[in-house]
Amino acid sequence: MAKIKEMLGIKPPPEEHEEIGEAGLDKSVLQEDQQEYLEQDISILEDEDGTREQKLQKVAEKEVQSAAEDSLKKLHVIKLGRCPICNEHLRQHLFASICEACGWHEFDAPRNGPVRVHLRHQQDVIEGDRVYVVKTGAALIIKNDLVVSKVPRDAYDWIEYLWSENEIDQRHKQVVDRMQITCGWCNGTADSEMDGFHMVQVAFGASQERYCFCCDECYEEFRKMFPARVHRNCYERNCSECSLCLKRYGDEAEGVRMMAKDYLAPRKRKS
Repeated sequence: MAKIKEMLGIKPPPEEHEEIGEAGLDKSVLQEDQQEYLEQDISILEDEDGTREQKLQKVAEKEVQSAAEDSLKKLHVIKLGRCPICNEHLRQHLFASICEACGWHEFDAPRNGPVRVHLRHQQDVIEGDRVYVVKTGAALIIKNDLVVSKVPRDAYDWIEYLWSENEIDQRHKQVVDRMQITCGWCNGTADSEMDGFHMVQVAFGASQERYCFCCDECYEEFRKMFPARVHRNCYERNCSECSLCLKRYGDEAEGVRMMAKDYLAPRKRKS
């Protein structure tokens, strides 16, 4: 039993005088009931050399790997500006991706709350640090890592996410710091806050593409080398008034907020 628990990374409970802090938590923490079920299953499957448990662990690792592949495929579809459910175009923002065709969406919520759930036919609200809407529509309200309320779908009207200006600025800075925009001509770093930065949407075939440039010179050299092939004034024409190519991006094209994620490479960490 001890050998199997050690292989699974199960640690004995702390002594009464010990304190459990964030540093002592594993990457994945099992709830108390789950921990008991796990120990019961281990005792049922226990053998002398632990080979059965090792086989089950390998099966679990394969399932996790398969799930990771599905998740990566989904992220690549989103990266290309398409909905992972219906393959229609996504409206992509810095902290949200929304499909107007089928309603699929993903968005960030405030990390530190608060979040308010407004009850139906009442003025009362339930406030917590985070809220999860499960498949049944019920809202699980988390406060201090505890589920303080489970509200059925027919008992609440809407959920309010309260963002502070400080957290918005901090989150935006964190995202921009992690990203590096590459110039489409010289392959250098393009700063969206500097004068001369350009971001253009242009079609060289049937599909619309997006490019960034660090300065006016790189932009002009790119235009000379690669004239638009769909129509002559593709660089200047407003995309919302044009129907000569397949659109991959929305109409908005100012700043880093609407920039396609496939042109934002993660910044390399210093060793």
